[in-house]
This record gives sequence, C-alpha cells and structure tokens, in this order.
Amino acid sequence: MNEIIIIALVLIGVYLLLAAFLYLFQRRLLFFPVAPDPAFAAEQVDVDNQGTRLQGWVLNPGQRKAVIYFGGNSEMITHRRGFFEDVFRDYSVYLFNYRGYGNSEGNPSEAGLFSDALAIYDQLNSQHDSISAYGRSLGSGVAVYLAARRPLKKLILLTPYDSVAAVAQKIYPMFPVRYLIKDRFDSAALAPEIEAPVLITSAEYDKEIKLAHTLALKQRITRAPLEYMMINGASHNNIVDFPDYREAVRQFVSSRG
Repeated sequence: MNEIIIIALVLIGVYLLLAAFLYLFQRRLLFFPVAPDPAFAAEQVDVDNQGTRLQGWVLNPGQRKAVIYFGGNSEMITHRRGFFEDVFRDYSVYLFNYRGYGNSEGNPSEAGLFSDALAIYDQLNSQHDSISAYGRSLGSGVAVYLAARRPLKKLILLTPYDSVAAVAQKIYPMFPVRYLIKDRFDSAALAPEIEAPVLITSAEYDKEIKLAHTLALKQRITRAPLEYMMINGASHNNIVDFPDYREAVRQFVSSRG
C-alpha cells in the first residue's frame, strides 16, 4: 500500500511540474521570433506605439487602398514578397514585424500585438481611402481583433482558429491549458462584431490548425458577408503556393464588396 501511495505522489509531482513548465514557459511555446532580414529591400515604415518601435515595410506604396499583413508565429514575412506583389497589385501592402520579431522592439504578447495592430491602423488610416487586414495562422487572431475594433474594407483569414486556448487544449489534453494560458487570442468571442466582408481559407492537410477550429470560428461570424474555401492538397505551410488559393484571394480583393 505504501508503495502505491509513493508512486501516486511521484506521478502527481511530475504532473504538477509539467503543468508549471507549461505555465511558466507558455510564451516561448507560442511565439517564435524571427531574426531581422538584412537582405530585404523595400521602403521602410516605422510605427511608435507608446515607446515601442515597430519596424516594417510597404510594398507598392502610394496606392489608395492598403492591406496590413499579420503573419504566422515563426513566419519570415519578407519571404512572401512575390505573392503580395502578384495578388495585391492595386494595394499598398504593409508588412510589420511583431514586437520582439526582426528589428521591432519589445516582447510579444496578446495585449502587445493587439495594441500594435491598432497603432499601425491609426497611423495609416489618414494615408489611404480604405484599409483591409490579412491574417495568417497566429496573425488571424490579430486581424480579427483589428476588424472588431476598427472599420476595415475587407478581412482575409488564412488557416484561422477559434482561439489559441482551444487549440492548445487539444495539443495538451491532460493539462488544464484553457485556464492556464495568458494569451488566449479568442477570435470566436470577437467574431460576431466583425462587419467587413471576410474570406476564410483552410488547408486540407493542416496539422497545426485543425479544421474544427476554423469551422468553429466560421460559425461565429454572423454579421459579415462570408466566403469560405478549402484548398485541396494543401498543408499549413504551403497553402500560399497553390494557384487556387492565389486566385481566391485575388478575386476577393478585386471585388467591390
């Protein structure tokens, strides 16, 4: 009996240690800051958000319409230049490194990324007739927040989720992640506030953001016109390379809606 109790106590101790590890290092498991890209040549745009400098670039500057891109958690946003210049020919495309990414200052957090999105929008708003947002994976949560807090012309969501808390709970089902997580990125809660037309696209073989999470978000968008598309054969990381995806985005941004 004593041996059973000892084994049980050891297992409980290990469980609590693992839970503590997940809690203490959760931001290292969520955010993967990228290094600066010294080879990227484009017009630089900086935004100061209450003393935190965010570094970014603008492609195709001077257009009346603009789109702000919010990338994935470990994405080198500069590597998609060809896609942006091909699909958004009539748009000025703004690429900003998240705080703590590239040459942007600060440390990433949900509150920080949300605040930065508003600061970027507010700085650019007077320079363009309309602003759209494009969020990929982690960045979809930032784009949804911006759409719920500022008027957007259009909203593009690539492999989005209902909430990071829900995704993390599925990854670590044995731990109460839903209650431990600090950066929840609860897009499902914000979705009913979105009014701009939305394009949601998912990848057939996405192992990072399961389809159920995308569909749960889709169901919560009740006020905005919504288009949804599944890209057959695509995975989480290569979906942008599929011609069907490019054409879907091109048609969506060129429509009058």
